[in-house]
Amino acid sequence: MDAKARNCLLQHREALEKDIKTSYIMDHMISDGFLTISEEEKVRNEPTQQQRAAMLIKMILKKDNDSYISFYNALLHEGYKDLAALLHDGIPVVSSSSGKDSVSGITSYVRTVLCEGGVPQRPVVFVTRKKLVNAIQQKLSKLKGEPGWVTIHGMAGCGKSVLAAEAVRDHSLLEGCFPGGVHWVSVGKQDKSGLLMKLQNLCTRLDQDESFSQRLPLNIEEAKDRLRILMLRKHPRSLLILDDVWDSWVLKAFDNQCQILLTTRDKSVTDSVMGPKYVVPVESSLGKEKGLEILSLFVNMKKADLPEQAHSIIKECKGSPLVVSLIGALLRDFPNRWEYYLKQLQNKQFKRIRKSSSYDYEALDEAMSISVEMLREDIKDYYTDLSILQKDVKVPTKVLCILWDMETEEVEDILQEFVNKSLLFCDRNGKSFRYYLHDLQVDFLTEKNCSQLQDLHKKIITQFQRYHQSHTLSPDQEDCMYWYNFLAYHMASAKMHKELCALMFSLDWIKAKTELVGPAHLIHEFVEYRHILDEKDCAVSENFQEFLSLNGHLLGRQPFPNIVQLGLCEPETSEVYQQAKLQAKQEVDNGMLYLEWINKKNITNLSRLVVRPHTDAVYHACFSEDGQRIASCGADKTLQVFKAETGEKLLEIKAHEDEVLCCAFSTDDRFIATCSVDKKVKIWNSMTGELVHTYDEHSEQVNCCHFTNSSHHLLLATGSSDCFLKLWDLNQKECRNTMFGHTNSVNHCRFSPDDKLLASCSADGTLKVAVPAASNLGYHLYHCSSIPVHSVSWLQLIFFQLWDVTSANERKSINVKQFFLNSEDPQEDMEVIVKCCSWSADGARIMVAAKNKIFLFDIHTSGLLGEIHTGHHSTIQYCDFSPQNHLAVVALSQYCVELWNIDSRSKVADCRGHLSWVHGVMFSPDGSSFLTSSDDQTIRLWETKKVCKNSAVMLKQEVDVVFQENEVMVLAVDHIKRLQLINGKTGQIDYLTEAQVSCCCLSPHLQYIAFGDENGAIEILELVNNRIFQSRFQHKKTVWHIQFTADEKTLISSSDDSEIQVWNWQLDKYIFLRGHQETVKDFRLLKNSRLLSWSFDGTVKVWNIITGNTEKDFVCHQGTVLSCDISHDATKFSSTSADKTAKIWSFDHLLPLHELRGHNGCVRCSAFSVDSTLLATGDDNGEIRIWNVSNGELLHLCAPLSEEGAATHGGWVTDLCFSPDGKMLISAGGYIKWWNVVTGESSQTFYTNGTNLKKIHVSPDFKTYVTVDNLGILYILQTLE
Repeated sequence: MDAKARNCLLQHREALEKDIKTSYIMDHMISDGFLTISEEEKVRNEPTQQQRAAMLIKMILKKDNDSYISFYNALLHEGYKDLAALLHDGIPVVSSSSGKDSVSGITSYVRTVLCEGGVPQRPVVFVTRKKLVNAIQQKLSKLKGEPGWVTIHGMAGCGKSVLAAEAVRDHSLLEGCFPGGVHWVSVGKQDKSGLLMKLQNLCTRLDQDESFSQRLPLNIEEAKDRLRILMLRKHPRSLLILDDVWDSWVLKAFDNQCQILLTTRDKSVTDSVMGPKYVVPVESSLGKEKGLEILSLFVNMKKADLPEQAHSIIKECKGSPLVVSLIGALLRDFPNRWEYYLKQLQNKQFKRIRKSSSYDYEALDEAMSISVEMLREDIKDYYTDLSILQKDVKVPTKVLCILWDMETEEVEDILQEFVNKSLLFCDRNGKSFRYYLHDLQVDFLTEKNCSQLQDLHKKIITQFQRYHQSHTLSPDQEDCMYWYNFLAYHMASAKMHKELCALMFSLDWIKAKTELVGPAHLIHEFVEYRHILDEKDCAVSENFQEFLSLNGHLLGRQPFPNIVQLGLCEPETSEVYQQAKLQAKQEVDNGMLYLEWINKKNITNLSRLVVRPHTDAVYHACFSEDGQRIASCGADKTLQVFKAETGEKLLEIKAHEDEVLCCAFSTDDRFIATCSVDKKVKIWNSMTGELVHTYDEHSEQVNCCHFTNSSHHLLLATGSSDCFLKLWDLNQKECRNTMFGHTNSVNHCRFSPDDKLLASCSADGTLKVAVPAASNLGYHLYHCSSIPVHSVSWLQLIFFQLWDVTSANERKSINVKQFFLNSEDPQEDMEVIVKCCSWSADGARIMVAAKNKIFLFDIHTSGLLGEIHTGHHSTIQYCDFSPQNHLAVVALSQYCVELWNIDSRSKVADCRGHLSWVHGVMFSPDGSSFLTSSDDQTIRLWETKKVCKNSAVMLKQEVDVVFQENEVMVLAVDHIKRLQLINGKTGQIDYLTEAQVSCCCLSPHLQYIAFGDENGAIEILELVNNRIFQSRFQHKKTVWHIQFTADEKTLISSSDDSEIQVWNWQLDKYIFLRGHQETVKDFRLLKNSRLLSWSFDGTVKVWNIITGNTEKDFVCHQGTVLSCDISHDATKFSSTSADKTAKIWSFDHLLPLHELRGHNGCVRCSAFSVDSTLLATGDDNGEIRIWNVSNGELLHLCAPLSEEGAATHGGWVTDLCFSPDGKMLISAGGYIKWWNVVTGESSQTFYTNGTNLKKIHVSPDFKTYVTVDNLGILYILQTLE
């Protein structure tokens, strides 16, 4: 050893002896070939850790330069970076010109890259398999720096992981192909939460300086995006190694343009991902010679000198690398037991665990049993304790410290003995150690100790409870994630039902777990342990599961919602509400703000489940035939499959290269068909997600697909924008039949219940009905001539029975357009498009949707049986017939869904909940529920009976509110035109009159109400005697705002006609304020009979309402003036505009005091604080700014863009209001938020069921708030005290 290296080691000897743990360091040095087994034993024999370290350093001082380098690299790999830094200056220059060490042939560059990437070290006994390693390296080189997949596949225990690690121990490969480094992830068999944990750990490793984010991603999609950004920006041209991948859906989380090497037992796992793919198969057996070589290295003998029993052992275990390693590890300690171990294998006294498994169980089970028996007596019980571990779960050392009530060092010493005997595996990442069992070892332990399992689970729960009585479970603790994911599992396995219920029915637990890992795993646990939870209280279990199911789409979002506030929105009888109320009261005492929804008892949540499986619009969703699963597809190009009961995701497939427009289950539920804008039709195995067929005969996007209803002979129909309808036989590679005759896009198709007819909807202006002649030769598709009918979709009927055809007989046509015509509308000017159709259960009738009407036709006579007018301005997007009764569900473009009774032609119910267009609806096979899919990325599941019983009133958003002492009076109009006065505290409703109301208002003393309509008419209703007063001069266009003066004698109104009318209705006198050139949406009354108005023309005017004269005329903005507010001292006003600016004005000057710039969207609202020192402005990007009125300086920026670039306010900010003390600000937009004015931070968020709030009415004491969302739901909120 060089003098410099020796001096450096001697100089820092004391620090090294004090800190290092020799066992892990020696593993590295043995693997590198610089320490022998006998030297390792000599070190181990020392009584204390410090003495063992001293002995190791003494040995290294007697060795060469390469030993120094090996020791240095071992320190780096085990996380002793500070100690390694002390030795860095002493690193000698090795004589080899290539920079490789003398024994292993690995350069220091390779060592550093693999150490930093978490690549496992070589096993203590290593036998090279050059042919396979070279094959892997060749495949990796073929990636050429581009995204792609190299798969190493073979049986478990065949050495795939060792080969993967060995392949990247090559300097030229890393330097030339992967200069960005190598990153190793041990995957294993995972559920969604387990995969999320893996992704979180990987993101943490890749972003150690937290330069991208300081928090963990909360769901798989967010983690995938984070990983993509990290690999692109921080680690370009790097290699990601995924070890032991079991499921194809797992790869979707890593399918983000990376170079990936993976090991797996199933080479088909990459079928569902895109990009170049290369495969390296690994034989299950080492072969006799390689097996003997491993044994010879373990026992330190020449291969030729091995006893005959060695050959028999290799034969008995069939050359399995894992079995050979297990037996070899035993023989290393007891080299004279060849015959004993061979007999143990030959006797087969341990029964096989899973005969159907692809593991080599006969030999492996017995090898493990022998290994366990050879453990020291004092540690055997600790190995038995590991029986409670789940497969593929890496357990932090801290968990076992709690279980055994030991110090970390004691636990690691015990576990290292298990690792040395190949009975346990250790995943080392720096200073963090996580331990796991092989799947087979878990099976072996659970079988062997089955009678003790309950007690073993109870033991870990008892120890956890004892420890965490004095130690709070904190997210920064290494064991935290384990307890959140597996505590309920241990309680259920221990049959500690009382404790499990207490845990699962705790809002604290739900809050902590969902914030850390999201809601999916919790919902799964409620279903998994339902039989236990229902024993305590079925209603409570339902309360919590419903709470999670209906709020899961919120609990997975950022920023994370306040779960206590969400709980306060639950029914008052719910256990969730009661716990939330208790917690809220305690937190209110500490200054926290919470809101009670005091009128929520009148609201029924009709959705049973709300899931957000997609990251973009959901175009279609459908039930499986057994009703247990739902498949969905959308703009994010994926196919998702999840449980209909819980929303738990089963499959996630990147199905197409463009938007997926439709999906369908086959009748036997074995297959799912998808069709896409990419012109392809694909068939998937519905259980595994494996791609079965790809059909690409359409030349334009494929809009729809549908399977026959009988599985006897399964056919798929598809319709495309290429004008063709095609039939596919899944047993054939090509299209079976093509229907040509349509001259425009085929938008929709459906088989009749008996599969004899196929209805297709097209935009070509023809309706075709072809009835073929009966033929016992088979069936045939006919090209029928057509009768032109402008823009009407046609129905084409195809008879098919067996296999071939002779001729077609009859042709019919139905002119749908005629049902929209009247004498005033020329036929050629009318455009009608049929969107979709649906069959009745008996196949005798077909329902067709066009514009805002539903038509019911007799399929035999083509006669019209009935017609339903939905009465909406929006069009029908989709419809479906119930399979069990006369109900039809209809999706409308204005976000709502309706149920109709087809026979009586009456609407049964409205279903509101979606926040954007609803693209699809479908009943379950038994009709008990139906689903809806929407642009808002969600799918909602509704219970039919519950929806039918609902009679909820939906209000328009144009309401007026008067706060009077302890009363809240709300004037509103509902969806059936009833004007009503609602007592917000008592819930009492007085229905006043029916009218087409565009705006309404209450007089200050609640003596009168006024309302305007879309035709410009204005009326006043005296509440005492119901007398009505009508204005003699109505506006020419829609009335947008009306307001009484303080004395209630005058009513002022503004309109689209640009006029403001001042009507002294008691004296029947009128003054018209004319001067604006465009719409006047709103105005404000000033003192001394003055009025401030603003218009789309960009001006703000001050009027004298007695004389009608304009006193001030401010040209404020180049764009539309969207709002104004008046300071409370009445000296200033603000204006906001579509030109993205706000301005502060003095009434005494025609030029602005300050122009407020910085918003990137239309500035839609503004509000002064009570003391007139602050102004808040809100824009269409969800951003709120708080300004200093005196100098125009920006003080705070509230609701900035999130990491994903989406506005955190959920949409436009439409209204603002300061508290009387100026310390708090409330804003309305996608939902309601309260802000701390001093800090600019959010104090609370109230998530309404709908969105797009137009206004928030606030009581003078700032304790009561009233608004209506776009679903027509009234919210009367009160601060909790």
